[in-house]
Amino acid sequence: MSAPQGASQASIEKLLADRAGWVQKQQQRIAEREQAYPATPPVVDGSQHIFEGRNLTLSIHQVPGRSLMSVKGQSLFLQVPPGLGEQGRRQALERGYREALQARLPSLIAAWEPVMGVNVAEWRVRRMKRLWGSCNTVARRIWLNLELIRRPPACLEFVLVHEMTHLLERGHNQRFYRLMDQFMPDWRERRHGLHARIIEP
Repeated sequence: MSAPQGASQASIEKLLADRAGWVQKQQQRIAEREQAYPATPPVVDGSQHIFEGRNLTLSIHQVPGRSLMSVKGQSLFLQVPPGLGEQGRRQALERGYREALQARLPSLIAAWEPVMGVNVAEWRVRRMKRLWGSCNTVARRIWLNLELIRRPPACLEFVLVHEMTHLLERGHNQRFYRLMDQFMPDWRERRHGLHARIIEP
């Protein structure tokens, strides 16, 4: 943890003791998330991969040309050049996930901007270790975690609205949560979905 310069050891220990319950709860949520969403399943034919909260079976097709990913029913199709190794297939799948997430964002942002009365100048997708999203309020730029494509669509929308709300209120204070309640009354349920277990086929 970080503490102000000059903080006493006793005050730091008291703060940790007071927050012990919260820390344990966060540790449990992280453990449940890791159990529910395996981080690195093998990218081989027949392996199970999560897409938009659903557990899908990967079907790999070796076809000359550019790698492509698509979803149909309970199958996740990955078209890759012949002879591509595990690392190449993994990169192709991640690129497919990234393109899928990027394809969903413009319409979501366009739908929420007039509702919230804000303008997103720029948005990007990247891998994040600790955050689902972030917002640069000065540049009006929003970053979203690539991992969101593995969560149910309602979770992606929640994180997006959360970050867009920061364009109106920078901090996580009472006004911020009042705005969240106004724009998305079920945001707490959607947030819970970020850590819910996968949907079996």
